[in-house]
Amino acid sequence: MRVDTVVLDVDGVLVDVADSYRRAVVESVDRLYGDTLARADLQAFKDAGGFNNDWELSDAVALYVLARERGLDADVDAFTDAVAANGTGLDGARAAVRDALGDDTADAIEAEWDPERIRETFQALYLGAELYRDIEGDAPPFEAPGFIHDEPVIVTEATVDALTERYPVCVLTGRPAAEADIALDRVGLDVAEERRFTMDDWEEGKPHPRALVTLAERTDADRVAFVGDTLDDVRTAVNADAADDSTAYYGVGVLTGGLTGEEGRAKYADAGASAVIESVNDLPDLLE
Repeated sequence: MRVDTVVLDVDGVLVDVADSYRRAVVESVDRLYGDTLARADLQAFKDAGGFNNDWELSDAVALYVLARERGLDADVDAFTDAVAANGTGLDGARAAVRDALGDDTADAIEAEWDPERIRETFQALYLGAELYRDIEGDAPPFEAPGFIHDEPVIVTEATVDALTERYPVCVLTGRPAAEADIALDRVGLDVAEERRFTMDDWEEGKPHPRALVTLAERTDADRVAFVGDTLDDVRTAVNADAADDSTAYYGVGVLTGGLTGEEGRAKYADAGASAVIESVNDLPDLLE
């Protein structure tokens, strides 16, 4: 892959979020509803698609927990298969609950379900009290130290140097802009504003191709590698390649997120990945 532009996801690529974002999903639901899922169960939601936004992932987990209390007889794999069959993402989760339990029960579940409180709780756990006040501009609902401080850096300084010396490097992430800034500062990657897309910059989210195509246009790229840790990241590259005849897009999956081992490689391949690497630190050699 002789590419001329590199686009990087943040979570699971540059930093490890197993003990931060994914922990916040699990603990937010448990704090509000007294039940939750194991952290490993979240990957099935990610694989179903449409859950690039971890607030919406938390919403879907809460729906599943509440539905299970009201008689939903489906394990996580069966439920997420139903989510995928109903259009993916949070809309797919709501439809899956309605299909399984009927309108009356689904209405009762949604009356108890509170996405605003879920988001507020998630942010308090993830950011901690000090950053919550700075970023959210309000007092947190409770004091917490912040899981954001428990994000080990994956990418090495040598990899950052190798990529930035040879390519225009862009970032495409589902993080809000302020949280993306924190991660990029931590890993030592300086990316100009016009070469970033965050949650704040586009409504569609992954796997919609608009952001990736726009970054290619801004760097006058002919061949783009997009590196991510989810199937939706790979699908974004596949969709961009279909939407933009003037540029070639390659989806590269890493095994430092929720997808690991041979099973992870197979899922990436099925989604259309051009390559799978152990970590982003293998990317410079891949692109040689």
